[in-house]
Formats: sequence, C-alpha cells, structure tokens
Amino acid sequence: MDIAGRVVVVTGGAGGIGKALCTAFAEAGARGVVVADVDGDGAARVAEALVAAGHDARGIRCDVSVEADTVAAVAEAESAWGPVDIFCANAGIVVPGGVEVPDADWDRIWGVNVQSHIYAARAVLPAMLARGEGYLIHTASAAGLLTQIGSAPYAVTKHAAVALAEWLSITYADAGLTVSCLCPQGVWTAMTGAPAEADGADAESLDRQFAESTAGRDGMLLPADVARTVIEAVGDERFLILPHPVVAEYEVRRATDRERWLRGMRKVQAQVFGTAD
Repeated sequence: MDIAGRVVVVTGGAGGIGKALCTAFAEAGARGVVVADVDGDGAARVAEALVAAGHDARGIRCDVSVEADTVAAVAEAESAWGPVDIFCANAGIVVPGGVEVPDADWDRIWGVNVQSHIYAARAVLPAMLARGEGYLIHTASAAGLLTQIGSAPYAVTKHAAVALAEWLSITYADAGLTVSCLCPQGVWTAMTGAPAEADGADAESLDRQFAESTAGRDGMLLPADVARTVIEAVGDERFLILPHPVVAEYEVRRATDRERWLRGMRKVQAQVFGTAD
C-alpha cells in the first residue's frame, strides 16, 4: 500500500514504537495521523510535534482495553480526514511471572495485548470491507512466535495476537484487507527500561551498556529502526514484519525440532536467572 494520502491511527502512540510509527507514517506522506494513547498528554505532545513539523495529526486519550475508546479514536480520524486506511494496534504491556500471577493482572494484560486487537478490527473492518481496501497492523512480538522467558502472561497474549492477525489475513484477504504482524525482539522503549531520551539515542552505545542481557544478544533496536522496517513492509504488503530477521531462523528451529528448541530455551532461562552451572 502507498502510504501517501492515507489516514492512519496508531495506538500506544505517545512513546516507543508507537511514537516512531506516528512519525514515520507522517513523514511517508500520510494525510493525517491519530496518535492514541492511555497517556493523553503524551499523545497530545506527539501530535503537536508532528503538526509543528508540517504534518496533520491529532492526539487523543485512548485506553485500548475499553472498546468505546478505540471507537472514539476511529471517529476522531474520520471526522478530521475521512475513513481510516491503516490502523496500527500497537499498544502493549508486560506482566512478569507465571501461572501464579493474580487474575486481575491476567485480565489486564489480556485486555491490552489481545482484546484491544479485537476492538480495533471491529472498529474498522466494516468500512474497510465495504470499500474493498484497508490495512491492519498488529504489534505482537518475537515472543508471539517463540516465547518470553520470565513472563507467561506476555508469551500467551502475544501468541494470541499473532493468531488473531493470521486469522484476519486468511479470512479477509480476498475481500481487500491487508494484515501485517510486527514481531520484534529487543527494542529500546520504556518497557525494556530505556530512558525517555533513548528514542534518539545511539544504538551502539546502548547495546554495549546492556550487552549481557538476553534481549541484547541479537541487538537492541531503536524504535525508529522498527518504524522504518514497518514502512518498508507496508509498501510490500508483507504479513510478518521481523525487524530482527534472525527470529525467522529461531521459528524454523522451533518448528523442526521442538525438543531441541525447548532444551535450548531452558539453558537460556538458567543463564538469565543465574541458575546455570
């Protein structure tokens, strides 16, 4: 899809990957960008910066776990510029722990990491299918293709996000819907402990600082790096977006020799938590 002249909504747009996506879509010629985030003030600041740079943008508070908020974000875009062409369901959270995590936290991460993607599809699918054209971008994670050491809720919900994206692609591609699923590994955002200014920091220095981390072994990316990969993928209409291409190799290993892959992941877990011999 050619992004020029398109109307875009990005959730989780106040920082990290979402902020970078808003900037990248605007710079690629989007007619308008709705920056949606539970941090309404942060969303407004991002939108104001885009407007100051000569783009058209609106910031709106949006709790993606509340369906009415997602509907409102779509309505904001439609009232300003017309039908939404591209919806980036990008917002996400992480909850550490395993099956012992309280139900309230399971419900919270399910609402943000999974249910929000369902709400996004509900909000835009009817109009997109009626027009015979539309684009959904679901931010999942490499954890949705592999797993997440130390967080069962994150692994489970990101697998679900990938599954939904696949289902939507299979079900509606012939009706004109294009779906992409973004699955990065480590990215410097608030979720990974990066300082706020890391959006524009030097990636090499950050890699050196956190070279011992598991996420860092394949290279921590900046949000802008991820956004550039997304823009390229939208142009090619690729389903699976892998800013870390090595993830494809890991997925092949997992599929072709699951027992070996599980043994390898147990070793990584032991190294991360300091239980390795």
